[in-house]
Formats: sequence, C-alpha cells, structure tokens
Amino acid sequence: MSSELQSLARPHVASMQAYTPGLQPTEPGWVKLNTNECPYPPSPRAAAAITAELTGGGEKLRLYPNPKAAPLRQLVASLHSHGLTEQNVLIGNGSDDALNLLVRVFGGPAAPTAYTLPSYSLYPVLIAIQDGRSVPVPFDRSMKLPVEALAATPARACFLTSPNAPTGIGFSNTEIAALLARFPGVLVLDETYAPFARENAVALLAAHPRLVITRSLSKAQGLAGLRVGYCLAHPEVIDLLDRVRDSYNVNRLSQAGAFAALSDGAYYDAIIGKIIRTRDYWFSELSGTRGWFTYESQANFLFTEPKNAKGETGPAVAKSLYDFFVSRRILVRAFASHPLTASFLRISIGTDEEMLAVSTAIDAWLGA
Repeated sequence: MSSELQSLARPHVASMQAYTPGLQPTEPGWVKLNTNECPYPPSPRAAAAITAELTGGGEKLRLYPNPKAAPLRQLVASLHSHGLTEQNVLIGNGSDDALNLLVRVFGGPAAPTAYTLPSYSLYPVLIAIQDGRSVPVPFDRSMKLPVEALAATPARACFLTSPNAPTGIGFSNTEIAALLARFPGVLVLDETYAPFARENAVALLAAHPRLVITRSLSKAQGLAGLRVGYCLAHPEVIDLLDRVRDSYNVNRLSQAGAFAALSDGAYYDAIIGKIIRTRDYWFSELSGTRGWFTYESQANFLFTEPKNAKGETGPAVAKSLYDFFVSRRILVRAFASHPLTASFLRISIGTDEEMLAVSTAIDAWLGA
C-alpha cells in the first residue's frame, strides 16, 4: 500500500498485523493436519439440507436469511439445556464472529482486554482492530491457570481458551469458577474444543452472568467451510452483541447446514468418540513409546516436543521435523514465535491412515 493511502487510514489499522491462518494447500496429495479440522465428513443431513435450499433453481437465494438465525438459536439452547433459551444464544459467522462482536462491545481504547499466552493468536488482532490495549498473561510450562495474575489485570474482559490452543490442556469448572470469583470483568471462555473435553462450563452460566461461552461447528461437526459458531451468555450480553452484529451475519445455506448437523447427535457422538480414541492412542505413542514430552490433550490435536535421534529437543529440532514433514507433503503447525511453544509441534488428529503417515515420517526423520 502506498504511504499516501496509509496516511488516510486510522493509524492503529495502518500499523497492525493481520491474523495469519494455517497453510491451506490448493493442490491435492497433502496430509493436512495443521488447522484442527475434522478428519471425517459432516452428517449427510447437512449436505441434504443445503441441497434442499437450492431446489427450484435456487429461488430461496434471492431472499435474505433469518436475520437472527432464530430457529438455530432455539435448537442450540435446547441442546445445552441448563435452563437456556434462545435469549441466551447468538449465532455467528464462525465463533470468530462472536469473538469479534465481544471485543466490539467490551474492548476499545479505554477498555483493556486480557488473554492468556500462548493462546489463540486471533485475540490480539481483534483487540487491535478496535484500537484496544492487549493485556497478555503468560502461562508457564505447567499450564496451570494463572488465576491471581488474571484477576490483577485492569482488563474489562478476558479471553480464555479451554481446552487451550495450542497445548490442548483443559481447565476444570472448579478452576473456572475460581477465576470468575476473582476476576471482576467479563470472562469469555472459548470452548471451541469442548466436544473433545472431559468437562465444559455451560452449567456455570446460570450462576455467573459475567461468563460468556463461545463454540464452533468447525471442529467436531466438520463444518469449517460453512463458517458457523455460536455464543452462550446472559440475555443482556446477547442483546448487546445483537446491537453491533451485522444484520445478516450468517447466510441461508450455513443456517440450514448447521441446523441439520446439530440435529444429528448420534452421528457426531460416533465421530467425536473415534477422534478421542485416536488422540489418546497417539498421545501414548508419542509420550510413552517415543518418550516425547506431550501435553495430555482434551482437544482434537496433540502438542508434542520432538526429540531427534540424539535425544535433543529445542526450536531447531522442531523446525527440522516440521521441514521434514513438509518434504513428505504432511502439514502440521509450528509456533516458533513464543519461547514456551517454539520447541513443539501441533498435530491435528487425522484418520488412522493420516496418523500412520505421520508416524512413518517420524521414523524416517529419526533415521535420516
């Protein structure tokens, strides 16, 4: 961009860095385990529902979608029970949309926003878009929730991912409740990976109006391409989010596909169970058989610290394996910019064949 055009932009936008997503190869033949997508197709009901919307030459496409995705809000509320109604639900263009709306409402120049580090790297970008001040609170290698440090921040809102990305560590409801008791602002609990976890915090919503939970349909439901997520919160919070939400933020096809997918619980119970079994098996392989330090994940990925044939670990070792994977057309995720994560790689859980390809590549790397 020319300096003249940059001078016309708001200064904080001209100087900020955009979010960098995981690599998305356009050619076939890759084992893609770098963005935590579901390795299995979504419920057949989802494709059927989308196809039904396209009947009659796509006549329905000339009409706006339901502006609030009201039927989907009602379904989500009924699936979570705990006394939730559609007034407790907001549907977003992916859970990222809900996170963005939350920063619009609770962040900004006069409202610092906290988040744990390492965590989802979109959080500081969303804060920067609103010209807000980020307050990162670091984890140490133990990944113990830093309750006191978070409570001591001047933040009006705090983002916490549970299970955490990129480590996969899940935080218990006891820990979440302890943080809510100490932190006076809005706690946004990003539960993108909750379907794979032992516990979730939905039961805490009734007693904690400052708790907001976001969810995604990209991981467990296999709908990353539709971009649908949602937010669970006190009705007053949902009302605030609706005030700053784009009028038609979720398109007609996405609403139809998401509704059908969420209506097929039995299908997804089987898929989620298979992913969890695959995850736990490969956790044992990496941490036990290979002796690599690997966080005990409650998500659909593993965060592991590779050891080379000499028993060495570190950023250079992790990069060596990452590059070797790429040479074998296998994509995983590296996080070289933070000292806690630089010596690790994150491997999304794939099919049995994909995970076997990862293991075979590791053997070849160790023998190279």
